[in-house]
Amino acid sequence: MLTEPRSGRLAAWGNALLAGLVPPDDAVQRIVGDDALHRVDGLPGESGPVGLSLALGRLRGLGAAGFRVALPVPGHPLGLSGPPEFNTRALASEEAVLVPGAALGLVPEVSEAGPEGDVHVEVVWHCLPVREAPPADVPSLGEAERELAEALRDATELLSRLDLAGAGPAAQAALEAYRARAERDREVLAPGYPPRAARVLELAQRVSALVAIARGPGAAGGGGGGGFAGAEHGAAVSASQMAVREEALRPVERTARRAQVAAYNACVEERERG
Repeated sequence: MLTEPRSGRLAAWGNALLAGLVPPDDAVQRIVGDDALHRVDGLPGESGPVGLSLALGRLRGLGAAGFRVALPVPGHPLGLSGPPEFNTRALASEEAVLVPGAALGLVPEVSEAGPEGDVHVEVVWHCLPVREAPPADVPSLGEAERELAEALRDATELLSRLDLAGAGPAAQAALEAYRARAERDREVLAPGYPPRAARVLELAQRVSALVAIARGPGAAGGGGGGGFAGAEHGAAVSASQMAVREEALRPVERTARRAQVAAYNACVEERERG
């Protein structure tokens, strides 16, 4: 199943809320999505976790100028600006939200309970200080779009070499699920984002989906950026062959994560420029 990073939902709808384009209740509903509950812990002035609606209002009062996404993985601190304590938490989660203007960051901690098919998901966003500095390795939308076009070609060629047609029913179901979701969820970003950002995000999600299928069982797209779970390998492969496959996929996946961050951060970038 193709999933969207929670940091992306929080940033996108948080930015729309700050711009006055959506009411608070709508923003909270879109951020929470299919989860049961979101809370924020560690907000300045609060002694314990608070609800998401209150937290968003408090962040605005603390000077929030926008919400930025980070999708770091070990060796690639994408979107982070420090300090080390925040970076360490964000790397463990492989996603985070930075709040420029308030010098704060939010890292999700997800807990699940209940039987399969009826899982209850709660999210606690841990709030920590961050540095007001340019985030690491975030491209412009134009740069991301150019990189993605090449990455999509690379991923498609790789899938052809791996013989996706023989990858088994799980991979085929994953591909169909991606196509169905792309058709259903036309609004991939919140109001206020430029059309180019939505186009880049859709393409980045497609590339992430192809990478997840190519990786095989349990692939999740990397970096909190979403992907398919449960795809099968097209054929039995040796450890060395799997290492070669991963080496080929790594730069493609990295490009897709960079593009997702560029898309989610686009309206903040535009606001700062204008």
